[in-house]
Amino acid sequence: MSSVVLAIADLLVEVGRPLLVGVDGPDGAGKSHFARALAHELAGRGRAVQDASVDDFHHPRAHRHALGRTPETVWTRSYDYRAICRELLDPWRRGSGTPYSPTWHDLDSDQPLTAAQTVPERGILVVDGVFLQRPELIDRWDLTVYLDVPPEVTVARMARRDGTPEDPAHPDQRRYLLAQEHYRTTCDPLGAADVVVDNADWQQPAIRPLPHGGAWRRQGDEIVRTVRLPADATDRAAAIDRLVD
Repeated sequence: MSSVVLAIADLLVEVGRPLLVGVDGPDGAGKSHFARALAHELAGRGRAVQDASVDDFHHPRAHRHALGRTPETVWTRSYDYRAICRELLDPWRRGSGTPYSPTWHDLDSDQPLTAAQTVPERGILVVDGVFLQRPELIDRWDLTVYLDVPPEVTVARMARRDGTPEDPAHPDQRRYLLAQEHYRTTCDPLGAADVVVDNADWQQPAIRPLPHGGAWRRQGDEIVRTVRLPADATDRAAAIDRLVD
């Protein structure tokens, strides 16, 4: 077990309420492997853990491909964010005893896939996937981990894992790379994440220092965030209004 996984588990395991953890990063970053390792470690310390993936919340194929297969459709039409929130994240936020489903759609069969379960007391939900810090999702997490991996490494990993083209310029790779570029530009996931992990070598991940000095800490049964407000006065006022609401 890597020291990074152990360090994150140390900060979560004693919090006495259900927690939502998002493991974010580009395609091929090693999110599923990292999330499973974290879930395994937390379960080994006595916590009830549910692992889930946004890959089980795709829109049906007809919706995803209705406007073609482009970087824009990867960004706008891949995932059913309403279903992710309604079926999985919001029930966990409501607390123990709430029914939820860790899945919604089976990608291979292109059919609905639900599995009713109940949020356990002091459970921890670990979700892996791309684009987890989009505006639709970012406020749902207690902790976000972003796995940062260079594109040339992720492309090579996907080629080995999925048989996809090894050339980053190939359309089947380029649309995902450009969608990730759009995500980084518009959402700044590295800046927004609570923990950034250099996962170029998935066997030796390393936590990167955060430029803002760290956004969260454990305080009793709560994970307390340091709110980072934008520099512009208008945006700052809007951010404060959202916090008050």
